[in-house]
Amino acid sequence: MSDSWELLRQLVQDVNQQAEQAKELHRKARDLTGSSRSEDGMVTVTVGPQGELRSVDFDPRVYRELSPTELAACVVEQAALATRQVSDELRTLAGPLIADDVPLEDLFGEGVSFESFLPGTDRRGPGT
Repeated sequence: MSDSWELLRQLVQDVNQQAEQAKELHRKARDLTGSSRSEDGMVTVTVGPQGELRSVDFDPRVYRELSPTELAACVVEQAALATRQVSDELRTLAGPLIADDVPLEDLFGEGVSFESFLPGTDRRGPGT
């Protein structure tokens, strides 16, 4: 019987440790940002942990050198790159908590990612 209690105690300890790790991940994830600057330096975009725009900065020359369509495309491209960067950082932070072979999309549907399970996010992946 003592082996059963010891196993149960160890399981509870493991779950509590993982819960603490998840809380720490959430604290770190809240403050993550990703930034991307266009090759020509005209546009810099910063996004938060869920890909939300935090800032868009333009070089003053941008209005003389890019058409509105080109500028819009550049902002969208830099936002996507910044979102990918912050997503990669989140994945790195979450690595110890999620096994590599967990098929999230198979289990929860297309477009799901680890970020979908963080508080304050919806259940879909970016762009869905």
